Amino acid sequence: MAKKTEAEIQDTQKSGFDPAGFFDQTKEELAKVVWPSRQQVISESVAVLLMVILSASLIYLVDNFFDWAAKQVF
Repeated sequence: MAKKTEAEIQDTQKSGFDPAGFFDQTKEELAKVVWPSRQQVISESVAVLLMVILSASLIYLVDNFFDWAAKQVF
């Protein structure tokens, strides 16, 4: 695939949106992406779920503590 010169890019920008160029550039950028392995996706997803459960549990406990404290005062 031929690279566009700076002048060609500026001409394209002046004339408006170039759908073909957009898709070509998108394809080039996606080719540069390093995709994670299946095992990495699974292990990181499990880590995220555990952190969400831990955070939700902590918020629940703190909320119940303040609810109990408010009932004691009022």
